[in-house]
Amino acid sequence: MITVKSAIAESGGVEAVSEGCGVSIRAVYKWIASGSLPRTEYTGETQYASVLSQLSKNKLSPNQILEETRPKPKTA
Repeated sequence: MITVKSAIAESGGVEAVSEGCGVSIRAVYKWIASGSLPRTEYTGETQYASVLSQLSKNKLSPNQILEETRPKPKTA
């Protein structure tokens, strides 16, 4: 199973992902803390999963990253 943390590690780490995605290091740490990419990734506004895939030298596919890191529904 892929987690956001493992996908980032496979993609070169927080700094490399921050630079590649054009976001702050803090933003990447927020992804790790939440366990998912930002909402904009799932609505098609951003393409961070594709960047992660490229940074991992295609070891992870964008679809694989999106599916396995999708936010989990909250249960009451």
